[in-house]
Amino acid sequence: MALEPGILAGFLVIFLAVLFGPFKIHVIEENLEPFLLVCGIAAMTLSGFVEIPGNETGWRMEIVEEAFTAPLHVGDIFGIPIGIFQIVLVVGLIIYKWHSPIHKAIRKLTDMLSVKVLGFLLIVILGLLSSVMSAILASIILVEVVNAMPLSRKSKIDLTIIACFSIGLGAALTPLGEPLSTIAISKLAGEPYNADFMFLFNMLGKYIIPGIFAFGIIGVFFLGKADPKEAGMKAADYNETVKDVVMRAVKVYVFIMALTFLGEGFKPLILEYFIQIPSSILYWVNMVSAILDNATLAAAEIGPALSEIQIKSILMGLLIAGGMLIPGNIPNIISAGKLGINSKEWARLGLPLGVISMAVYFVLIFMLGI
Repeated sequence: MALEPGILAGFLVIFLAVLFGPFKIHVIEENLEPFLLVCGIAAMTLSGFVEIPGNETGWRMEIVEEAFTAPLHVGDIFGIPIGIFQIVLVVGLIIYKWHSPIHKAIRKLTDMLSVKVLGFLLIVILGLLSSVMSAILASIILVEVVNAMPLSRKSKIDLTIIACFSIGLGAALTPLGEPLSTIAISKLAGEPYNADFMFLFNMLGKYIIPGIFAFGIIGVFFLGKADPKEAGMKAADYNETVKDVVMRAVKVYVFIMALTFLGEGFKPLILEYFIQIPSSILYWVNMVSAILDNATLAAAEIGPALSEIQIKSILMGLLIAGGMLIPGNIPNIISAGKLGINSKEWARLGLPLGVISMAVYFVLIFMLGI
């Protein structure tokens, strides 16, 4: 069944507001988290007017609970729930307490290595390790190192965006890295795939690992263009207060809550249209993960009935597109919040780099059959 024109138009308005609002209206850019939350609430309300046999849509208690708890729980360590909010808050407070020796050690490292070598290592190592340390922790390490590097603001933004593409890719190699990989493994745990801990590594490693090194080389290219004498080529002084650290964690909490509502709110659109699209086209349609929660899209699109090439195309499309805009994945959200990167600054490099990367992978997967 197709959605009613009025409801379809409503979803389109919300989608366009999320996509273009932060670029066109300054007050939205300044208040991105509450704006996305409002859009998520609107999408959830609208989806309540849609009935899809066999699927629940609209407001219900389990989604409200998920939205409130998702930022607080991505796993357990020794029985203690660990979430994005706690990690951002605790690591932020640790850095606040010991920022002087931490930044001194990073600056000593920048003196020992050239900026280009350090940038390459940062992109590659964090990309590879994000699958075991989680994308959250990798992005927190990223912003602290970038902040302490003697670079202009533009170069810091370029390096951060490229590294976030790398982290977003690498985190998908194991279920420890990010929610998308956890969901994919759980959806494919039965026959015929019997997905285990190394399933995504075995399926996607040949695409992701070379991609991480390619992003490292791209990072060297962008840092090579930076003029060492350019104004602003310096390490940033640490000037955060405890209030700044706490508010950043709160903003991340609201951001994740908003993305939960947005992803669930757009569920009727995904179920009625997206999953009916051929995999080669769905690969490009999944560019919407630049503004929607890619874990929600993965949950709706992936299932054991799909062929291996369909699973590859869905996951790679979601992973790459997630780097294009700030809401696309967790590393973007954390990094942009810490470094004060706005939507236009991110899109300036994120969009073209994402589109080119998607084109390369499209050729590899669909045209060359690699």
